Amino acid sequence: MRTKLNLFATIVITAVLMPQNGPFALGDDKKLLTAETVLRKVVEAAKAKVTIVEKAFQATQGKAKGLSDALRKLQADLSKAQADLKTAEEKLKTQQAEVKKAADAKTSLDKAAAEAAKAVLAAQAVAKATTKKAAAAAKTLAETQVTVKAAEDVIASTKKTVTDSPGIIKNAEEQVAKFKPEFEQAETQLASVSAFSLIREKALEEVLIAADKMVSFSETVAPIFAKRCLACHNARTAKGRFNMESFAGIMKGGESGEAITAGDGDFSNLVVLVEEGSMPEDADPLTKDQIASIKKWINTGAQLNAGIDANSQLITIIPKLPQPAPPVAYRVPLPITALEFSPDGKLLASSGYHELILWNPTDGKQIRRITNVAERVYDIDFSADGKTVAVAAGTPAQMGEVKLFSVADGKLLADLVTSTDSVYAVAFSPDGKRLATAGADRAIRVYDVTTGKEQLLIEDHADWVMDIAWSSDGSKLASASRDKTSKVFDTKTGDSLVTFNGHGEPVFGVGFSPDGKQVVTSGRDKQIRVWNVSDAKQARAIGGFGNEVFRISVTKEGDVYSASADKTARLHKIADGKVLKTFSGHNDWVYSVAYHTAGKKVATGSYDGEIRIWNFDDAKTTVNFIAAPGYKPPAVSASASK
Repeated sequence: MRTKLNLFATIVITAVLMPQNGPFALGDDKKLLTAETVLRKVVEAAKAKVTIVEKAFQATQGKAKGLSDALRKLQADLSKAQADLKTAEEKLKTQQAEVKKAADAKTSLDKAAAEAAKAVLAAQAVAKATTKKAAAAAKTLAETQVTVKAAEDVIASTKKTVTDSPGIIKNAEEQVAKFKPEFEQAETQLASVSAFSLIREKALEEVLIAADKMVSFSETVAPIFAKRCLACHNARTAKGRFNMESFAGIMKGGESGEAITAGDGDFSNLVVLVEEGSMPEDADPLTKDQIASIKKWINTGAQLNAGIDANSQLITIIPKLPQPAPPVAYRVPLPITALEFSPDGKLLASSGYHELILWNPTDGKQIRRITNVAERVYDIDFSADGKTVAVAAGTPAQMGEVKLFSVADGKLLADLVTSTDSVYAVAFSPDGKRLATAGADRAIRVYDVTTGKEQLLIEDHADWVMDIAWSSDGSKLASASRDKTSKVFDTKTGDSLVTFNGHGEPVFGVGFSPDGKQVVTSGRDKQIRVWNVSDAKQARAIGGFGNEVFRISVTKEGDVYSASADKTARLHKIADGKVLKTFSGHNDWVYSVAYHTAGKKVATGSYDGEIRIWNFDDAKTTVNFIAAPGYKPPAVSASASK
């Protein structure tokens, strides 16, 4: 039983029920019942007010929609009228030509008929036929003249519509603008009343939970389902067609019918299966305490916490606990899956186990360890001022996250993303106001850095999204996906603008050319490909790689750095594909690459945990070290060294 009530619930209980001669005791069931009654009335009143305001808002919303629809119709009518005018004018020209042709034909035939009438009797038959043709021509002329008159009328009407529409549209726009404050006021009022009602609903929940009349789904039950059930009952697997990724899915049930019968914890299908050990399948059974919590939640109504969307994924509504601490000393090195220089070049950030590690790139000395990170770090990006670092990470097949940390002290600034699988890419927009993320859930998300609110959700890929990149003006996002495509999206609407499928294999890395007119991609096909944003046609392919090409990084100068499984990093010119530098010396796959132009530094990280810092001018290693804090290589015996 939880013993802490929120502030509102405590104030209500104290004000209504506190005895004159002593403090109120939460264990007093009778007093809790009284508090519950009082709060239920408050909640009912608040909900009633929400209903009233909601109806008013809906009416306001309807009025706003009507005005907007009217404006859109006027604009559509104007566009149609302009198109009809152009068509009618073109048609009129053709019809006028036909009138002239018919008139000329009639004149000619009339002349021929007159001449034929004067002919001898032997020519009378010809004259008669010619006269008939002349009559038919006259009829055609008359009909054409009627058609032309109708077309002229349509043109006149259309011209009037074109002339009058701007004024009508302007008037409609003024009405929409005039109504906007009223709509915004209604919207604000609804939000305020809804928030007020939600506070009271949560207060009632606190009392019900304290009185053992309710179990918190998000805090008590959802964590059990997320940890023990989702492996078999998710959107992709859904054994028994039972998807437990959300409250709505759980309550919907599967092919065997409802899984939960509110109020009947003993005989709900889900409880029966977990008690007999059928669920989870091929795994340890749920503990007695876990089963008891589920049954109690069902017996008390199987309710969802106030304010939570029934379709929200469980992973996003359960309490998020701090990530496990990294080891004090690493027993083995880990692959360097992410590297990034700070804007001033004084720090090099690398991936670690449940951490981000900051190094001095001059001597390879460790500066700081930033913890509270998921198991594996896949991408890193610094803000333009170097004060904030964004980390994309995940615990494979369990959860993914994107967090923002203070570079100075490692303090967690924002926890933006919690997903059901790893997040592979993160990138600040050129102006630093937005942050794009992408990962194994096939989604690309864009967040407002200041508020942390999601601005855009793009679900256009069929498989993991491995990398993302902004165009220099921030208007477009390019993606690299395991579905063997790269796409370009509009960052305002999320619309897909173009798709490139030239790799024919999973695409791992992506970047824009400095002018934003081309996209550079790399993949499993051992190629870097440069293609046009305008038509998705390949401009050139850059080869010479002995294995897969992982991450790439495009410079403002129009060059591209690459990290390859052939144990080498390279620098190529995008314009002609010419190789400018080759960085050789690693003993294993090169997973990651970073550069700092002003400092003339290049950094690479490999599968065996080694980081190398290179001098740009001569492509020589200046520093190399194993990026595993506290790691001590095993001693090599004398016999093994011979």
